[in-house]
Amino acid sequence: MSEPRPVVIRSRDNALLKDLRRLAQDNGAYRKQGRVWIEGDHLGRAALARGWRPAMAVFSESFWPAAPAALAQAASKNIVIEDGLMATISGLESPAPMAFVLDLPAGHALQPDLPTVVLDRLQDAGNVGSVLRSAGAFGFTQVLAIKGTAQLWSPKVLRAGMGAHFGLRLVEGLDGDALAALQVPLVVTSSHEGEWLHRARLPWPCAWVMGHEGQGVEAALAQRAAMAVRIAQPGGEESLNVGAAAAICLHASATSRMA
Repeated sequence: MSEPRPVVIRSRDNALLKDLRRLAQDNGAYRKQGRVWIEGDHLGRAALARGWRPAMAVFSESFWPAAPAALAQAASKNIVIEDGLMATISGLESPAPMAFVLDLPAGHALQPDLPTVVLDRLQDAGNVGSVLRSAGAFGFTQVLAIKGTAQLWSPKVLRAGMGAHFGLRLVEGLDGDALAALQVPLVVTSSHEGEWLHRARLPWPCAWVMGHEGQGVEAALAQRAAMAVRIAQPGGEESLNVGAAAAICLHASATSRMA
């Protein structure tokens, strides 16, 4: 199989170039365009490994002749962009020489019985991506984002997720009341109350709720919880970053199943 003949862009006024720049730099553009920008070899290969087929592949002009076949033959449409213009698309300080454009997946419905992570208004893209990585690593297949959470398919969250998106069922824009449909127990974290995580008997499957960086879990969600836990911090810090806390809690769930 040979790669499709590329479309070459060398004009900064090209309409597609402008659309790609918005997609790469505007966190909400994926909703308007119905497409997702994933930049770099790592994310591209992660998508392919999970069976995703890009709608479009984008390469810098200097990289295109040496592009690996796995990337050059992945999409039905290849775009080759002059190097200087390619650099203007990326939101990165060191732009990658290739990217894929994926069709935004159709919205999923909440599944009531899956191992789940709930993101309650997490606003930092790095934190959200980190939690998605931990969810995928520790066997949680569904992530539910409450309104006010950073947009899950935005470029920054995608970069922080390092490919975790492509193996997860993602549902965003939910109201807290939507969690009433879950048939697995909610587990929340607290800095000051609840059982010690390392002593707790954790349910499986369950839905871990990770709260806002400054405000924690919203009170109405906390009241729904079947269990509250806290993480032992012998060093004495007041609290943990939510990404670190999520990794510890989800790992505890995963290892409790193996005991």
